[in-house]
Amino acid sequence: MFPSMPKDDPWDADASRDVARLNPGRPKAGMYGAVPEDEPAEEPPAGDPDSDGEEEFEEIEVVPVRAKLSVAIGGFAALLALALIIGSLTTGPDIRLPYAVVLFGVQLLGLLAWTMALNPPAASVTAGVAGVTGLVGCYLAATADEAGLTPLLYVTLGGFLVAIVGQTFRAEDRHLITDSWRTTLLIVLGVVAYVIPIVLSRQPLGGQAILVCCTGAGLALLVARLTDAVFPKPRIAAQVPRGAAGVVLGAMVGTFVTAWLGSQLVLPFTPAKGAVTGLVAAVAAILVDLAVNFGEAGRRLAGEAPTFWLARHMTGPLGGFALAFAATYALVHLYLT
Repeated sequence: MFPSMPKDDPWDADASRDVARLNPGRPKAGMYGAVPEDEPAEEPPAGDPDSDGEEEFEEIEVVPVRAKLSVAIGGFAALLALALIIGSLTTGPDIRLPYAVVLFGVQLLGLLAWTMALNPPAASVTAGVAGVTGLVGCYLAATADEAGLTPLLYVTLGGFLVAIVGQTFRAEDRHLITDSWRTTLLIVLGVVAYVIPIVLSRQPLGGQAILVCCTGAGLALLVARLTDAVFPKPRIAAQVPRGAAGVVLGAMVGTFVTAWLGSQLVLPFTPAKGAVTGLVAAVAAILVDLAVNFGEAGRRLAGEAPTFWLARHMTGPLGGFALAFAATYALVHLYLT
């Protein structure tokens, strides 16, 4: 009854593909066409942790601790403390000049180290002005009729202002003053801080305070560095070659020995006051030493040229004693008196 359908259909799959290729505006096959197209392969999302294109985290470099270098820095700190103690014990009303000469030599060492580490504008001018400032401070502290901190404050302010003026002559240095004036002030303050032992040696409690201060700071730095040479753990930071055990142990040893010194000295020193004075000096010295290490790590991470090796290793102990002297002067007049 019904006519038979032809067996060979001219509209096969190949014909559909040809029509779709010749008429791009027509709907794609798979919607209304005869032959569905293969679905495109799904790409993994960009944030997929299992994808092959995942960026790997950069591995943090662990700076090794150089044992011999740690021992050398600790030895330098101990020798510096010993020289300062002997100088304070041998000075007197008529023999202040040798102690002033020794302190001026230490000032020059610190000036060299701090200028190379902090790199202020017009470095040679800044170093020269700071050196003259330290020399004038030593002279005034040794020859003044009355020992006090006021002349040193005026000398520090004058040296800082002259150094700033010296940095304005060159155009490439002038535009850096607004950012680097703190660095200049820090260098001048560090140099003048080594005049404080002369002032203290002329005051009733000054000699004993210098003994306690230098003992606490020197032992703290020595023990901390020796501990780093043997057991530099736990690391304070991967980029800083220092261990927390040495920092804590150094402060403890410095405090314990100065407490014993307080029991041997005359009043108003007591074991408690000796321990407090030694602890303040030890913590000040260790913090400055650690700050120098972190500063060098920051320069290394920023790709800057490292400081000259001799200046780099002396900066910490020299800066630590400078801050310890300032703290000791404050303790003598606010706590011990």
